[in-house]
Amino acid sequence: MSKRANWLLGSLAAVLAVSGGGYAVMAQPQRDGGGQERRTAGLPPATAPVQRGDLSSGLQVEGTLGYAQERKLNAGGPGVLTWIAGEGAAVERDGKLYEVNGRVVRLMYGSTPMYRPLKAGDKGEDVKQLKRNLQALGYGNGLDPEDGVFTAGTATAVKRWQKAHKAAETGEVGKEDIAFASGPQRVRKNDAVVGDEAAPGKPVLTVTGTERIVRFRMDAAKAGAAKAGGQVTVRLPGGAGATGKIDSVGGAGGADGQGDAGGAGGGSGGGGAGGDKKAKVEVAVTFDKPAEINAPDQSPVTVGLTGETRKGVLSVPVNALLALAGGGFGVQVVEDGRAREVKVELGMFGNGRVEVTGDALKEGMQVGIPKL
Repeated sequence: MSKRANWLLGSLAAVLAVSGGGYAVMAQPQRDGGGQERRTAGLPPATAPVQRGDLSSGLQVEGTLGYAQERKLNAGGPGVLTWIAGEGAAVERDGKLYEVNGRVVRLMYGSTPMYRPLKAGDKGEDVKQLKRNLQALGYGNGLDPEDGVFTAGTATAVKRWQKAHKAAETGEVGKEDIAFASGPQRVRKNDAVVGDEAAPGKPVLTVTGTERIVRFRMDAAKAGAAKAGGQVTVRLPGGAGATGKIDSVGGAGGADGQGDAGGAGGGSGGGGAGGDKKAKVEVAVTFDKPAEINAPDQSPVTVGLTGETRKGVLSVPVNALLALAGGGFGVQVVEDGRAREVKVELGMFGNGRVEVTGDALKEGMQVGIPKL
């Protein structure tokens, strides 16, 4: 059998799993008395250069482009749905969400849902929210929102707001008049159509925030590579790139939280790992310049997690490694038409390469790559 065949058989003897998805190949023992370096007559079928540069332990994962804070918007009162905002519509403060029996439900900003009618004498966070919105819209000059009290001045401001919309000037706000959400909303889909019977707690719209985000899921065992605040790169449809940061890991952050946007009922709950055999965590990514992201909703994207970075190190492809018979790892250096094995110490793995150090190893050297 030729020496080349011996080399290949020895290589096939043991494929060892290594971090980053690469592998090392067991070298056929060929001692020449030199210890760490042994010359072989056979040449590898391919080579790659030893490179000096920055090496990152980051990962690439597949994600989905979407919008922040998806939730169900539930009806605040009974009746027939007579108008509804279309899918993809963006609704800002005081904008129309839908109508029941011809009565408009408008969007106001706030985190507390509209769970009761608001009238003179009421106190609470929902009253503060209402007063802040009336001020922002120019109807509540002179109001003190932070006292949380529905005063006579509040009733007057409500009447001004009602008059501007040609509604009955009652000075009170019903549950079926407004829905609170954290900010501008985008209609993702209609959960009902014109003519349907609306009922308290029954979904009318699925809405999101207007900020673009990316969500992806990863094995819990690898979740350490994704840390809140960590920088990422995102490859968008068509090949364009964007930068961003990790907003939350495990569904704990605001970018992927879910809840009720208004009305009397609760919102949809967050999804779990379902039937997955491995535990998964959901990660949400926000963009540094979200206004520049214009790809369609639910587009597939690739997220690059930065991980640890080592500066100016020597590295070789992971599959250039040889597991030496005497222990440790080495590479097969090819020079002047001959090959020799050089023992190396391993450092960080990343992106299919591994950091290596060794007295006999230099930048630009060619190392063997076996073809298994």
